[in-house]
Amino acid sequence: MTSIPFSLPKLIDGVRACDRASVGRAITLVESTAPHDQAPAEELLRALIPLSGNAIRVGITGVPGAGKSTFIERFGLHRAGEGARVAVLAIDPSSPRSGGSILGDKTRMEQLSKHTDCFVRPSPSRGSLGGISQKTREVIIICEAAGFDTIIVETVGVGQSEVAVRSVTDFFILLCITGAGDELQGFKKGVIELADLILVNKADGENERAARQLSAELNGILHYLPPSSPHWSPRALPISSLSGEGILEADSLIKAAITELRNSGDLQTHRTTQLTEWLERLFRDEVERAVLSLPEIKKLQQVLTARVVKGDITAREAVRELIGRLPIHPESDQIL
Repeated sequence: MTSIPFSLPKLIDGVRACDRASVGRAITLVESTAPHDQAPAEELLRALIPLSGNAIRVGITGVPGAGKSTFIERFGLHRAGEGARVAVLAIDPSSPRSGGSILGDKTRMEQLSKHTDCFVRPSPSRGSLGGISQKTREVIIICEAAGFDTIIVETVGVGQSEVAVRSVTDFFILLCITGAGDELQGFKKGVIELADLILVNKADGENERAARQLSAELNGILHYLPPSSPHWSPRALPISSLSGEGILEADSLIKAAITELRNSGDLQTHRTTQLTEWLERLFRDEVERAVLSLPEIKKLQQVLTARVVKGDITAREAVRELIGRLPIHPESDQIL
């Protein structure tokens, strides 16, 4: 990516005014990996952080074919119809070879992307585990500073690693469907335990009865799982994104949960924990990048890799030797 070719103060003012073009350019800036974009991106975020934090952040994950995009569009249009301003951050999987991604969610949410009070932004995962982009939290800051009061984060899919979406949202929805064999065995326990709401989609036509049955079975399971908060009990609900059946009830449950979490103080505690974990992750990533970029360490890594491939030493021995050769300042014990 290249740097943003215009005034940073004007960009900040544009985001504050919720100018769509400015919001898009600001997101492009913070998602950029170009070295010359890092300083202006930090300045941008520094100016916008005081304006963030007032939105409801909803994470949505689900198995392929569960109808995530259809649900998000129906739910987002419902919210917008009530006067909310909705931003959807749809994370698309990146190719492990080219690094590119399809970024097709705008075409799948055509009505929502055209709504004057809604904003749909697809972003590449760039190989990040956990189903979210490494820059998702910073993109949320931009959208909140622009005045969007409902932030929806859609992950690339469902699996044990998808629980990372919980680290950037207030409320976590698992979307599922019937007819996929043994449905209950198909869900990862770690995802179910973190879900605040499970929606059984496509509860219409001949599938309605099966969806209601699966919803009842899931409610039975949730009854025995420890909730993520003592002030909210997760539940399952059958819905139809096609007809809109259950969307209003799902929204009411989300609002009730956020109210309970906010009044109890759990919401602020949860966000503080998220911020701390984010800082720790950034710190580890930057230390790793700084150390591995040192010429002598890169050369040693290549030598050790060749020895491991030949069978001269084990992988553990190679790592131990690499750690032992890290440059340490003799007085402060800090890595240079």
